[in-house]
Amino acid sequence: MPLEALQLETAPDPTASLIVLHGLGADGNDFVPIARELDLAAVAPVRFVFPHAPVQPVTINGGMRMRAWYDILGTDLVRREDEAGLRASQALVAALIEAEVARGIPASRIVLMGFSQGCAMTLLTGLRHGERLAGLVGLSGYLPLAASTAAERSAANAEVPIFLGHGRFDGIIPLARAEASRDALRALGHEVEWHDYPMEHSVCMDEINDLNQWLLQILK
Repeated sequence: MPLEALQLETAPDPTASLIVLHGLGADGNDFVPIARELDLAAVAPVRFVFPHAPVQPVTINGGMRMRAWYDILGTDLVRREDEAGLRASQALVAALIEAEVARGIPASRIVLMGFSQGCAMTLLTGLRHGERLAGLVGLSGYLPLAASTAAERSAANAEVPIFLGHGRFDGIIPLARAEASRDALRALGHEVEWHDYPMEHSVCMDEINDLNQWLLQILK
């Protein structure tokens, strides 16, 4: 089933799209206020798409049902990954990209962005997508299924710009985990703009400002 999503257009006839993937237990409403802080008027009218992840049980939260892109099996995010769940949501996110293309936005004008679990889905899906995207934004997250990235990534997105931001005091996804993801991407030859901030598992204004400048560059 296609994902339900909120939409926001900064002006009529958008020529670029940002698909924004929320974190565990949130929904598409979570990043609407942050999107409103971005000023991209200098480059294009933009359509923001804020999908709601499927509702499913989450093991680490006692099996409670909530919106999640995939199950979290335990605190070790490397050795215990919900590969089936990740790949199922990868297909859902890829369908969102294709829906924007069908509405007249070229893939090269689509930015995929996500926070926490949404970051993981952004990197998983974006690096494997068959058409070149404008850019990938990963906030407070990590690279999932890292061991298969080299073999599965698409040549079309071998040079896609990547923005990664993370909190130095993140107690959910430690900074070292994000740095390892950054280093793995750079080792594969990806262009990664990295920023860390004095915050926990959240977003701050300095990060939004840095992201704004990066988006203006890749969408110009």
